[in-house]
Amino acid sequence: MSSENLPQSPEQSTARPGTDPSGQPRKPRVAVVFGGRSSEHGISVVTAGAVLRAIDRSKYDVLPIGITTDGRWALTADEPDRMAIADRKVPSVADLAESAEGGVVLPVDPGNREVVYSEPGTVPKALGEVDVVFPMLHGPYGEDGTLQGLLELSGVPYVGAGVLASAVGQDKEYMKRVFTSFGLPVGPYLVIRPREWQREEKEARQRVADFAGEHGWPLFIKPARAGSSIGITKVDSFDGLDEAIAEAQRHDPKIIVEALLRGREIECGVLEFEDGPRASVPAEIPPVQAHDYYDFEAKYIDSTPGLVPAPLTPEETAEVQRLAVAAFDAASCEGLVRADFFLTEDGQFVINEINTMPGFTPISMYPQMWEKSGVGYAELVDRLIQAALSRSTGLR
Repeated sequence: MSSENLPQSPEQSTARPGTDPSGQPRKPRVAVVFGGRSSEHGISVVTAGAVLRAIDRSKYDVLPIGITTDGRWALTADEPDRMAIADRKVPSVADLAESAEGGVVLPVDPGNREVVYSEPGTVPKALGEVDVVFPMLHGPYGEDGTLQGLLELSGVPYVGAGVLASAVGQDKEYMKRVFTSFGLPVGPYLVIRPREWQREEKEARQRVADFAGEHGWPLFIKPARAGSSIGITKVDSFDGLDEAIAEAQRHDPKIIVEALLRGREIECGVLEFEDGPRASVPAEIPPVQAHDYYDFEAKYIDSTPGLVPAPLTPEETAEVQRLAVAAFDAASCEGLVRADFFLTEDGQFVINEINTMPGFTPISMYPQMWEKSGVGYAELVDRLIQAALSRSTGLR
């Protein structure tokens, strides 16, 4: 890509952050980072497209940066319409990158927020300072605290949870351990680590047998650190266990086994306001025809509209909102969270998981819940950017 086609920025000097070289105020610059190395790459691209479309360009300058599946940070086209699911196929950063070889570099220097673009055989080009990053990554290498750690080292504010909360929110085992320590109700589960499966397979199988004997079939075999229902298998007996474990381990060497919880699937959004986190109206995920459970295709390809607000009693609504905020606080979250629950047949709420960067298209459940709570999509995006701009990096 020739240098004349790169995003232009004022020459950098000793200007203060948020000002041009003459010291005059400028619009905050938002880097929307998406894609990534996880199996949720395509969904991240779809989500970022919706956010790019919603950002108020009269208020912010925007720099789209895509991370390819092999980890290259690419300068991408600012074309949200190309970032949608088409013909049942999710998009990729490779489809959007301006160059097959060029890369974007964020300096790991708290005193320098200038992003640089380079490609082989050319002089690196300064793209200007970034004031805040909106990380639209899902899954490992982005939503799990790794990107957040890089941004902390760089001193660049960012939207959403910090390093610890991001890591806890990604790892289903430690998420449940944190919730349990705070007295929040979680369902029965067990964890099989890679070393255990490799060296003590017989003992691991016996643990699963004992678990099934106590809680019954079916069981859900999941990657411990993946999302978007990728790699999950519902197994009805030992006959399908090996295949299910192999599928989960394609995405994560650590797996989690969960018992079936019979009941309704309820979700609740949490958003951080000036006076603290607040819960949205909850939503219910109805069963999707032709799907045994809420898997990837049910979520993103054959999805049916959720019920927003969920048909709950006032007491049930208040309880799930209380638990959602409690989960947000227990994991030390910031910015936003979608908390997912089961309302069991005996009328108890059990928290399944939290998502520190939930699906964020206008038809995703998190924005829909806030739309019904009085915060529209564009306002939601703006609130998150403003909250990140007002928050420092480092210990807080």
